[in-house]
Amino acid sequence: MPAFAANLTLLFTELPLMERFAAAKAAGFEAVEVLFPYDESAQEMRDQLVVNGLTFVLMNTPPPNWTGGDRGFAAVPGAEARFRKDFDRCLRFAEVLKPQQIHVMAGVTDDPAARATFVANLKWACAHAPQRRLTIEPINRIDMPGYWLADFDLAAEILDEVAAPNLALQFDAYHAHRITGDVTGTWARHRHRAAHVQIAGFPGRHEPSGGEIDYPAFFARLDTDGYRGWVSAEYNPKGETAAGLGWLG
Repeated sequence: MPAFAANLTLLFTELPLMERFAAAKAAGFEAVEVLFPYDESAQEMRDQLVVNGLTFVLMNTPPPNWTGGDRGFAAVPGAEARFRKDFDRCLRFAEVLKPQQIHVMAGVTDDPAARATFVANLKWACAHAPQRRLTIEPINRIDMPGYWLADFDLAAEILDEVAAPNLALQFDAYHAHRITGDVTGTWARHRHRAAHVQIAGFPGRHEPSGGEIDYPAFFARLDTDGYRGWVSAEYNPKGETAAGLGWLG
């Protein structure tokens, strides 16, 4: 079976964030991710990671205005200065939290210059933080209307164009299902680019069990293909998180 991580932005939300680290450890997780840690003390989070023996696998950029606000700026023409400022703030948090990956969000735009903007910003970010592994993630436009990067083949083209050793694909099986309807086939085409995997059930984006995505088969495929990265549980529990963790066994 793959190595599973808990997304503490969505899991264990019945607890304050600083208590979710211990809850994840007690539930059997060895790693966690926090999408937007910027409203909390980075040092307190680091202390929780250390005391619970957890690996920190992922955080997102940009920091501000997520609730009801922008979904990133990396592909938004005219927002280059804001992207760079936010990326630097992300790096300051990363110095403390030590994430294995930083997800660079493309943002919402239909500007024809979006692709060139995204490529230029990614090239800058990869050169600016060569010690950090960055990821890009196709996100479906049903859950996130207008999100620019909503196609796995386009993501592959972007990765080839940027051609940076520290830039990789973030493969979300839930988004792959909504975008292509074929999680296994999409993984087969793009697995060699993937540095991080995320999962959630469909429909409902709840626990990864039952539903339309055959997760036992997908996990077996990850093992067969030799995937050695983390698989992060990024879903909205139907009830209390611990009660829905039967899939983990």
